[in-house]
Amino acid sequence: MRGRATASGTGTLARVSRAVEDSNRRLLRARDAMDRGYAQPLDVRSLARVAHVSEAHFIRAFRDTFGETPHRYLQRRRVERAMALLCQTDRSVTEICFDVGFASLGTFSRTFSEIVGEPPTAYRERAEVADVPACFTMAWTRPSSFGEARPRSER
Repeated sequence: MRGRATASGTGTLARVSRAVEDSNRRLLRARDAMDRGYAQPLDVRSLARVAHVSEAHFIRAFRDTFGETPHRYLQRRRVERAMALLCQTDRSVTEICFDVGFASLGTFSRTFSEIVGEPPTAYRERAEVADVPACFTMAWTRPSSFGEARPRSER
């Protein structure tokens, strides 16, 4: 039986493709849960339950599929939202920190600086609100990942 399944080629490929598709769909559900609930405390255990996999497998599969760990993705999403709030509101940095799901102003400032390349206050002073659709603004200003902010000497 095993020889037939591997020898048929297309049958095995279809089964593998369906399995990969199913795994990706479950990971997308977990990522969507992070996008919706970014301001709430989220843990790997609950996100792995959404994806119907173990915690360790969830972290590995998420990183392999999306190119970053679930924690890093969630931090980046929170910083993206903070960037928008810094430009669009006059709320204090501390209020924005807690609004987007950080529990500590120090962690927020450090993470924001790592991702964006400057502290939240400096970003707010420099940022301009453009009259373009929000989807374009988000795409242009979205930080791609940790550690990719331009060094100060290049600005």
